[in-house]
Amino acid sequence: MPSPEPAPEPARRSWAPLLAVCAGYFMVILDVTVINVAVPVVGRELSASLTGIQWITDGYTLVLAGFLLTGGALGDRLGNRRVFCWGVAVFTVSSAACALAPSAPFLVVARLVEGLGAALIVPGSLALLQQAYPGPDVRSRAFGLWGSMAGIAASAGPLLGGLLVATVGWRWVFLVNLPVGAACLVLTLRHVARSPRRADRSPDWPAQVAVVAAVALLTAALNEAGRRGWSDPAVLAGAGLAALAAAAFALRERLARAPVLPLALLRSRAMGGGAVIGLLFNFGFYGMVFTASLEFQHQRGYSALGTGLALFPAVAMTMFASVLSGRLTRRTGDRPLVISGMLLAALGLAGWAAAGAEPAYALLVAPMMAAGFGTSFALTGSTATVMGAAPPAYSGAASALFNTTRQVGSATGVALGGSLLASAATYGTGIRTSMGIGALAYLSAAVLAWWCVPAKTRRGDTA
Repeated sequence: MPSPEPAPEPARRSWAPLLAVCAGYFMVILDVTVINVAVPVVGRELSASLTGIQWITDGYTLVLAGFLLTGGALGDRLGNRRVFCWGVAVFTVSSAACALAPSAPFLVVARLVEGLGAALIVPGSLALLQQAYPGPDVRSRAFGLWGSMAGIAASAGPLLGGLLVATVGWRWVFLVNLPVGAACLVLTLRHVARSPRRADRSPDWPAQVAVVAAVALLTAALNEAGRRGWSDPAVLAGAGLAALAAAAFALRERLARAPVLPLALLRSRAMGGGAVIGLLFNFGFYGMVFTASLEFQHQRGYSALGTGLALFPAVAMTMFASVLSGRLTRRTGDRPLVISGMLLAALGLAGWAAAGAEPAYALLVAPMMAAGFGTSFALTGSTATVMGAAPPAYSGAASALFNTTRQVGSATGVALGGSLLASAATYGTGIRTSMGIGALAYLSAAVLAWWCVPAKTRRGDTA
């Protein structure tokens, strides 16, 4: 009769896929914000023009957002583990190229390739978690920890970037990805099972081109809106062309025999509504992080490192909230957690807006904690809603859709926040208006969650 003692070992090993996936996802999101504090130094050392600096910062995000759906479709066809590993390898090698860049144009190209690797990592990350943890209870915890990586990485980016630039130099902003990427690749190959391949899912390249064009044009227009203003002809042209590309994508998907993402899935409450919720809470959270960073550095004179420390209250709550929501979802279902999280985050941003023109930092700690906690608390349920609505054959595409809408929400929040700060009569007015709009976005997400998030989660065996 076998001894019962070895049982804890498989339980410990069962979390290795989560560690592998979260390591890859953390790198992707960290590289969105970690570069911001390093760009001035990079520009001086590489003699980069203002346009070059903008491309170093925005080129990565643009490629990431534009190719997410392509990465999801490739994962469904070729196997999500295979495409995830490709993405980690491309990301790690291009990070090394970024660190060794001899000139600004070289760094721009390396950042674009890095964004392509990130677009292959993100869709597969959720699909691999769904594959590794089929039980709803453990899967909810895994989704919660996955989601907390975004908030931690985004908010810790300025802190880590400032620390590295001040101590060992800007090239280490990219070099830190090398050991993380290597460890992620080893863990994935050793502990993540091979994913099924859907040979019947032939790539629909016209649809891929259309969605890449739509997301890239929209992201570029939103990024430029923060600098040029919303009425600038280039911004309006970009938004118009993005709408045309989106219409072309929808038409192609309607006619295609093997669509990237069947439009019937988008008409479901869970899939379509969950994707919009992701857009709204990313709009609120990243808009807050961006405007708060500018407030702390430009108005209060904080250093890059000081700004990262000032944002820490929002970071500290994300991990705690994700673990708590993953444990509570079995008892309550996803809907109460998503609604309460969005309402708490809305209360936090509304509290910032009501704190006055020049509030003391102590008055901003609670609003930041509420926004960080509420966003992470709701992310678990909204992720489970979208992924649960997708057939297994479209898990990669569903993950890509959810993360694409979140990227669009982030870009919109940052662009609107920058535009409001630039156009408001005073800096304080711009901050308060931005926080108020973010609070309305969270409230809208709470209302939408009542309509589209299932009231009860499915019960089953844990993984």
